Amino acid sequence: MSTFRPKYVTFDCYGTLTNFDMAGAARRVYGERLSPEVMSQFIKDFSAYRLDEVLGAWKPYIDVVFNAVERTCRRNGVPFRPEDAQRIYDEVPTWGPHADVPEGLAKVAREIPLVILSNSMNSLIMSNVEKLGAPFHMVITAEEAGTYKPLMRGFEYMLDKLGCGPEDITHVSSSFRYDLMTAYDMGIKSKVWVNRGHEPANPYYEYTEIKNIGGLAGALGLEPMRKIA
Repeated sequence: MSTFRPKYVTFDCYGTLTNFDMAGAARRVYGERLSPEVMSQFIKDFSAYRLDEVLGAWKPYIDVVFNAVERTCRRNGVPFRPEDAQRIYDEVPTWGPHADVPEGLAKVAREIPLVILSNSMNSLIMSNVEKLGAPFHMVITAEEAGTYKPLMRGFEYMLDKLGCGPEDITHVSSSFRYDLMTAYDMGIKSKVWVNRGHEPANPYYEYTEIKNIGGLAGALGLEPMRKIA
């Protein structure tokens, strides 16, 4: 990758840059009501249902969260209360970056324009982006694109808006299921996986691995590449 200089570095935001604490939010709402074992399963189911909810036609992200909470409650025999789902949703704009993000992003932003493609709403995302500590050339939400990742249409929308092709960008994400698998299928050759422990490695998808955004400048050839510990 060090010999390739992309026109843009594109990012997933939630989970990759922003510390997207849905598991913590669920614990804060349901932790006192559920045993540790049930709470652990609840969090796994909540994550799976959020992915399932974005695979169809676009709908507001609040509906994604509400539906995922309701389905998770049903599966685990927990009474569903709309106010609980609202509490979880209301946390989203309060979340800031992983500690490694501001400094790591700033190094790259001095050399290459940064772009976000996020499964978010226009009314949510800028609160999170403002906390990242680096300038962004463009921020694209699922609401604007009319589709959620991992569907290809969001990536197509982003490339059209940037006026470039898959060969012109490096896409950065901590998730294979939401981003890197689709990026691979889209023909985006330059990909960086931020290994935040969300998912296991899968070398089939041809990426450079970094453990945090502090390693991104090295992965892009802007400074010496750090070894993965």
